[in-house]
Amino acid sequence: MRIVNSELRIENEATPMKRLHSLLLCLLTLAGLILISCQSQPPREKHYQSFASAEALQDYLSWSPEKPPLISAHRGGPMPGRGGSGFPENCLETFENALSYAPCLIECDVRKSADGQLFLMHDETLNRTTTGSGPVAAATAAELQRLFLTDAQGRVTPYRIPTLAEALEWARGKAILTLDVKPEVSPSDIVAMIAQHRAESYVTIITYNLETAHLYQRLNPNLVISAPAQGLVGVQRLLASGIPAKNLMGFVGVYEPPPQIYDLLHQQGIRAILGTIGNLDRKAEKRGVSVYVELLKNGADVLATDNVGLGGKAIEKYIRER
Repeated sequence: MRIVNSELRIENEATPMKRLHSLLLCLLTLAGLILISCQSQPPREKHYQSFASAEALQDYLSWSPEKPPLISAHRGGPMPGRGGSGFPENCLETFENALSYAPCLIECDVRKSADGQLFLMHDETLNRTTTGSGPVAAATAAELQRLFLTDAQGRVTPYRIPTLAEALEWARGKAILTLDVKPEVSPSDIVAMIAQHRAESYVTIITYNLETAHLYQRLNPNLVISAPAQGLVGVQRLLASGIPAKNLMGFVGVYEPPPQIYDLLHQQGIRAILGTIGNLDRKAEKRGVSVYVELLKNGADVLATDNVGLGGKAIEKYIRER
């Protein structure tokens, strides 16, 4: 053999046996490289979840001491990519990626276009998270669907802005969607969409006051609702609201509450959602998974986090140790 123009070539006088030996060697080398590649990047199992009815979802999201904690993937779990654009917020591909790390509630934001269509978008404007600009409410559905989403570093991704209808169809048989409904979208709009897609067995609603929680409960008594439960007074108001405990999860805030708050919610079979977004997430990034594990041990049942990967590891560690 000799090197000619940087290519490995077999001379014409080589025997058939030598040529066969070289071919086999190349094939074995290629097979080894493929095996190494597969071993270094094993496919992650997806944590899909499916519920036969709204009652089954209510039971799954109620509190009892033997149930494992959950992650709520804030804005769907955006994260950096590997060597290219990342996974942007409020994006179906991002939701799918988040489910590789842990059983997640997929939290996403709902806004309305100029012509009344419901889309997933957090900000009032398109500037930060898309290739467009200006108010979301001033853009038509057709204009929104021509845009691309950008990641947290401002890089353009190949992903589009999903409609709420697309998200509801994506989640069927896969995930629980938690809808953070923005002010321009009415509860009746959301409940109608849930009914249209027969999605009450895999959708929950975030509310920021008891009046809105009551409205959703009246519109559809089967829905699971995240309602404010900050401080002793907030928890007492929630428990006295008349909304059945089976329909509730309590959001205790973005700072760890005293144990009494968790105890009051748990006594009624209500899960406590702790928002780690912000200060607690930063603390976990610096100190490691033990920060989240301690929060779970202290009584948090759902970690609403921007760090789905680390949160997932914390749940695995918590389950192993308890």
